[in-house]
Amino acid sequence: MPNTTPVDSTARRRAPWWFNLAGQLLQPWVRIRRDPAEPAALLQPGASVCYVIERDGFSDALILQRACREAGLPSPMQPLAGTRRRRSVFALTRRDGWLFGRNRKRAAGEPLRQLVHSLEGVPELDIQIVPVAIYVGRAPSRESGWFRVLFSENWVMVGRFGRLLALLLNGRDTVVHFSAPVSLRSVLEESGEIGPERFARKIARVLRIHFRRIRAAVIGPDLSHRRTVVDAVLAAEPVRTAIAASAAKEKISHAKAWRKAHKMLLEIAADYSHPVVRSASFVLSSFWNKLYDGIAMHHFDKARAAAPGYEVIYVPCHRSHTDYLLMSYQLHVSGVVVPHIAAGVNLNLPVIGPILRRGGAFFMRRSFTGNPLYSVVFKEYMAQLIDRGVPIEYFTEGTRSRTGRLLSPRGGLLSMTVRAFLRAPRRPVLFQPVYIGYEKLMEGNSYIGELSGKPKEKESLLGLLRGLKVLRQRYGHVALNFGEPIELTPLLDAASSDWRGAGADPDAKPEWLNAVVGQLAEQIQVNINRAADVNPINLLALALLATPKHAMAENDLLTQLDLSKTMLEELPYSDRVTLTPMNPAAIIAYGEQMGWIERVKHPLGDVLTVSGEKAVLLSYFRNNVLHLMASAAWVACCFLNNRRMSRDAILRLGGIIYPFIQGELFLPWDEDGFKAQLQATIDFLVRRGLLESNNDGRSLERSAGQEDSAFQLKVIARSLIQAFERYYITIAALAKNGPHTLTGGELENACTLTAQRLSLLNELSAPEFFDKALFRGFIQKLRERKVVWTDDDGKLDYDRALEDLVRDARVILSREVRHSILKITPGAERDPAALPGDASASDLHQRHVDTEQREHERRTIGDRRHADATEPAPPRRDEAE
Repeated sequence: MPNTTPVDSTARRRAPWWFNLAGQLLQPWVRIRRDPAEPAALLQPGASVCYVIERDGFSDALILQRACREAGLPSPMQPLAGTRRRRSVFALTRRDGWLFGRNRKRAAGEPLRQLVHSLEGVPELDIQIVPVAIYVGRAPSRESGWFRVLFSENWVMVGRFGRLLALLLNGRDTVVHFSAPVSLRSVLEESGEIGPERFARKIARVLRIHFRRIRAAVIGPDLSHRRTVVDAVLAAEPVRTAIAASAAKEKISHAKAWRKAHKMLLEIAADYSHPVVRSASFVLSSFWNKLYDGIAMHHFDKARAAAPGYEVIYVPCHRSHTDYLLMSYQLHVSGVVVPHIAAGVNLNLPVIGPILRRGGAFFMRRSFTGNPLYSVVFKEYMAQLIDRGVPIEYFTEGTRSRTGRLLSPRGGLLSMTVRAFLRAPRRPVLFQPVYIGYEKLMEGNSYIGELSGKPKEKESLLGLLRGLKVLRQRYGHVALNFGEPIELTPLLDAASSDWRGAGADPDAKPEWLNAVVGQLAEQIQVNINRAADVNPINLLALALLATPKHAMAENDLLTQLDLSKTMLEELPYSDRVTLTPMNPAAIIAYGEQMGWIERVKHPLGDVLTVSGEKAVLLSYFRNNVLHLMASAAWVACCFLNNRRMSRDAILRLGGIIYPFIQGELFLPWDEDGFKAQLQATIDFLVRRGLLESNNDGRSLERSAGQEDSAFQLKVIARSLIQAFERYYITIAALAKNGPHTLTGGELENACTLTAQRLSLLNELSAPEFFDKALFRGFIQKLRERKVVWTDDDGKLDYDRALEDLVRDARVILSREVRHSILKITPGAERDPAALPGDASASDLHQRHVDTEQREHERRTIGDRRHADATEPAPPRRDEAE
């Protein structure tokens, strides 16, 4: 490669003595990282090299000279071969004068014109232009001081004194980015006869766009001036139309309506500040060290590799208020642009709100109902962010989960994102699900209160100050697991072949939009769950909360933890699920250290137990990973009240119940996939000795109730049994009240009251057992399956399939539990004359259940005799233990 061997001597001979002296003085203060590490491989042999930098500056020239010397590249200070230029470098932006000069972006035209004229009449001559971006202090380290952070790289063009401070404070974190060279001869030939002046302007414009893209990728988009975004939103046609409509409707002047929209937009818009983000990063590093023992990110390399070229929308689960800060902090220290975050307007508090706003938060009201102007302004703001390529983060659940489960997604922001992309599909959209796992929550006690009926406490500055006492505790480890990303374009292609024409009218709503948004929301939740992190507290919660007194002998707990870990390893839920490397003994020791469990000494063996209040808190962490145990819990549930069952019966009943479990836990399989997972789970339980396979695998049997294997199976089953009890409460309430009696809301209330009552009578330490949202989700799934529907009067009617669910419940739930639910469930006062004979609704319901039970037993016996004539006919029910 020409001009690469004698570079060092050439550089020193061509550069002035004072330039070399300045370079030596600067050298101790600057440490350069080249990107790529070997930029010489980018150059084409046989062509002169001319570097172009973004900004003219003495320090940039010194840094470029040193970077080229260290990389073995031609010196930028030597004359450019084949031209009259004394230097092989020029800047897009120059400064006139030494002290008070102003920046001029048009200054690059003259050097480019000179280069073009040099090529005229010399066909063998070519010049390769190499864009070089120089960033001083892009990402200060955790040891960096706050003052140092303020002078890190950003979009503002600082003066010479500011650049000097940046070099002295952040020079050891300097990045020099070499881009692929551009052949000036090739570009000139492709452009045709457009003239040197026009060609130079064109090349300068392309270079400016290139540098903006590189800077946006390294330090984030230029949104430091909120005014530019605000002006663009107010100038958009949908907003102008909405302002005019608001003025006409409210009979106010256009100027007043405009000021109203402007005020709304200032309430919404982020005021992103790079110095504030870097300062916050510095403060948070010590804050996290006081709170957590470590923050881990898994599969982030896959997420980073998938992101280039996409508009990235981060969609994490929402567990805590710290989710916002954790995500932004971890992305920043990992060298990724901090996203703009959709936050509830309730967080726009004095002092805190402005800091969050400068960290990238934009605020939204909980409801847009009744305010069309606000709705249009907010949607246009979202569209502007997406159009500018700004990464965004929002929570599809809409609010923090109080139970530890993923909540049903809300499609509002997803719909806005999809419609913004349809309007301007220039940059494809990628949704990045993120699972956030904690070992202890700051808001744990408040969540319990809210689930128990206490009103949610409003966020306030005083409440925040009162909550600072939580900083005295330690909260263990935190995991951020990046799930499999979801591309929007394939979903749109599957929904409509002509979706690209749907954005012509911003007010139009394609008929397929709701289906796409619903599918997207569901897939996001599924992919979040497929990236779960199983920590020691999750495993302890799964085991200890499955016992009546939340206590286990140490040997039993060790065995159960080993069983859970082995099951998760041999039956992987997903390749993105991560599992604690601790062994069972270390898990127990860690639980004691974190204060979750207590050890009770006893001569016959120590007992590990969880106190009442901590057991309620621990249910949150059990629910985080409950979906991972769904298939095993279903199989185990089938043997709670049955000693023997056929494999086909387990699979058949699993297929019936799966849509409801899937809707609650966001499981990834279709019905056939779930049955395949059940088959693999059964085989695992047989290998572990928890089940015995008979008749060539057609029938399965568990051991007697007093044996260890039966105990382990019961512990697995009890992790999911409350879900089936909730389902039975719902169908029992419908059947007991009869069709055309209850509205959907009345059914929800009846179910909630029944569950609360049952919880009090049976000491169920899980407030989510009577969470109205879970009942609402189950009723909605019944509607989707056409099992339940609304009649013309708004009352619920139901299909005979509901009666099948009542019949099949006996396989899972004991007679005592079913009778307790039927007794507690409130029934409507009905006219006895409206019923056949003199029976009440509950009597008829019970007769029907008993009849169906006998029919089910008779059919099961017949199936078993047909399968194997030598097998004992009736499946013997295990006696109470």
